[in-house]
Amino acid sequence: MKYVVVSGGVLSGLGKGVTASSIGVLLKSAGLGVTAIKIDPYLNSDAGTMSPFEHGEVFVLDDGGEADLDLGNYERFLDITLGRDNNLTTGKVYSKVIESERKGDYLGKTVQVVPHITDSIQDWIEDVAHKPRNDTGKLSDVCIVELGGTVGDIESAPFIEALRQFQFRVGTDNICFIHVSLIPVMGPVGEQKTKPTQHTVRELRGLGITPDIVICRSETKLTEEAKQKIALFCHVKSNAVLSANDVSNIYRVPLLLDQQGALVLLSQKFNFKIPKSRPLLDEWMDMATHVDDLTEKVTIAMVGKYTGLSDSYLSVTKALNHASFAASRKLVIEWIEASNLENEVEKSDPDLYADSWRRLKDADGVLVPGGFGDRGVEGKILAVEYARKSSTPFLGICLGLQVSIIEFCRNVLNWENANSTEFNDNTPYPVIIYMPEISKTHLGGTMRLGSRKTIINDKNSLASRLYHGLDYIYERHRHRYEVNPDFMNQIESAGMKFVGKDDTSQRMEIIELKNHPFFFATQYHPEFKTRPTKPSPPFYGLLMASSNQKIPNYSENQF
Repeated sequence: MKYVVVSGGVLSGLGKGVTASSIGVLLKSAGLGVTAIKIDPYLNSDAGTMSPFEHGEVFVLDDGGEADLDLGNYERFLDITLGRDNNLTTGKVYSKVIESERKGDYLGKTVQVVPHITDSIQDWIEDVAHKPRNDTGKLSDVCIVELGGTVGDIESAPFIEALRQFQFRVGTDNICFIHVSLIPVMGPVGEQKTKPTQHTVRELRGLGITPDIVICRSETKLTEEAKQKIALFCHVKSNAVLSANDVSNIYRVPLLLDQQGALVLLSQKFNFKIPKSRPLLDEWMDMATHVDDLTEKVTIAMVGKYTGLSDSYLSVTKALNHASFAASRKLVIEWIEASNLENEVEKSDPDLYADSWRRLKDADGVLVPGGFGDRGVEGKILAVEYARKSSTPFLGICLGLQVSIIEFCRNVLNWENANSTEFNDNTPYPVIIYMPEISKTHLGGTMRLGSRKTIINDKNSLASRLYHGLDYIYERHRHRYEVNPDFMNQIESAGMKFVGKDDTSQRMEIIELKNHPFFFATQYHPEFKTRPTKPSPPFYGLLMASSNQKIPNYSENQF
């Protein structure tokens, strides 16, 4: 097993996840099997209870693991399926060690960070790296380990020490350290400053890890002078100092690194041959060029409650992008705060209210994503009502399906006070209810999570067309509330169809609206399984409908 460890310095948010994923693409293009591990130094057991404002979206895996959004980057870039153990946190490590101590596994020894915590980290990495891949059942050849945070953080110290020891456990020929750092530009002459990178590499070396490759994030291409200075002061060869400058789209990052010899450096380190033909990289080149060539725009209004931080909806954004590539359209997202559509805002800030409604009505399609809590719910209901009445293409996800049901019951069935028990325990029409098996006292990992089966029960439905005529599908879930089956018949008799259900036929998974060009909502989160060349079917449908293109029958679907 070979290991590539990606760390970061100077500041967070440099794009370590994209860098790690891009390195994985290059290794995969050489015919190697790749898996990935993300290390998050926070004390939380997982990302499940963290606010999207705090940490971005919670990415849900097939096995129900709630993980850091970088695992989404790995799955999308590498087209692999990961599990909860591919995300390692301080909370998980300490819980495991304390549990072992309570059982007496340490035979009375004093339990310490070194060696017990550091050994546990190393064991975890090795165990996960040697698990067969879900897609092929084969062992991977390379495991990419991304260390979250910034070198020098107190939280990262045990992981840095574990990785220092790990290089001797697996052998220095089997591990490659890549350090991602910032190259700022200062002053009117625009000189690239290397001092921050020098300092972070010096700190990393002081902790016992010498990077084999330094990748420099900058707006423009790294100058030869800056490159030579980094090589001199950071103890790396000049050809191992790579520029990760801004590119036209994210799919050019693997190509950029490849042009500078990143795969050659890895092949020399790990002693493998690079094949003359690499079809995977040719596909990436075609895709990156196609994305750059898109000119005809399609605008989607994203009506949510976390619109102040786009990372809160990262997978939704990626799913929209991937669908726009397949629809040959340049995507424009109008971020609309749901609460700004509500009547109270019209009184307190009429300009903001008017602008929010103008942008909603100017959009070609409307998307209401998932979320928790009652803030902005009435605004989402108003957005659904607008999309339904104006025949604007609409996609609802999770809470988006639930507010679609509420809106339909209020305005079509005239159940004025219809609501979810999440927002009103005493509603006379509880059309959305708390799932009976879900804990009300513990939040972490207690929802209906992970990949679940949905049976498509109508061959003439949009769902059947979008999902290639399949009788059933598997999609990922993350919710505590569901459609109340007691109201199903009345809702269906009024024109809203439940075309997808679970095995029991009691849990509603997909709704469609008759006599509407595209009104589609899902209880599951289809965005978690999107891929650049294989867009999520509901998102593909939304983009095709929003750009006035015919949604092909599944037999015609080529993506």
